[in-house]
Amino acid sequence: MMIKFFHVCFGLLLLAAGRDGYCATKNLLVLGDSLSAEYGIARGSGWVAQLQARLQKSHPEYQVINASVSGETSSGGKSRLPALLKQHQPAIVIIELGGNDGLRGLPVAALSANLQSMVKDSKAAGARVLLAGMQIPPNYGQQYTQKFYAAFATVAQQEKVALLPFLLKGVAENEDLFQADRIHPKQEAHAQILENIWPVLSPLLKNTKAK
Repeated sequence: MMIKFFHVCFGLLLLAAGRDGYCATKNLLVLGDSLSAEYGIARGSGWVAQLQARLQKSHPEYQVINASVSGETSSGGKSRLPALLKQHQPAIVIIELGGNDGLRGLPVAALSANLQSMVKDSKAAGARVLLAGMQIPPNYGQQYTQKFYAAFATVAQQEKVALLPFLLKGVAENEDLFQADRIHPKQEAHAQILENIWPVLSPLLKNTKAK
């Protein structure tokens, strides 16, 4: 009788856990700038929101947390990340930062150090990392633009994390996909951004554990 009672209670606990989704919940944290914060477009229409919608169909255990801030630099992201990791305990972290560093002409060495610090902090917290690379216009000078672009690949290689070489591939080449400032993509460009991210992100989704 006691064994039967235990089985019934255990079954109810499993049903409750499944109903609440607690045991299966995995957080995916996006730490980005205006490209991920839906600058200049309708709320809920950016690539991060589109990612959440796709995950609801293919990987419903994931909850996307968008911690992106317009104007954010790698230094700002580095400062904010520890508290975000503690609060959300993400299984995956997408780092989409650096564009504002480049546009401000900040030292590439500082960008590299900040990216590496964020990757290390994320890994130490038990998260898998996707680093989204960026390019800046050639008018910043060939030497600077090349070093800037290479910084993302170097950090990803050193830390052995997933890399998307260029977030805006298929977008940057088309001026019609940008807002009037020529910096921020229009709403219709965000579907392409997600298509760029998805092939790199997919393997990470299959290799994470629930928190």
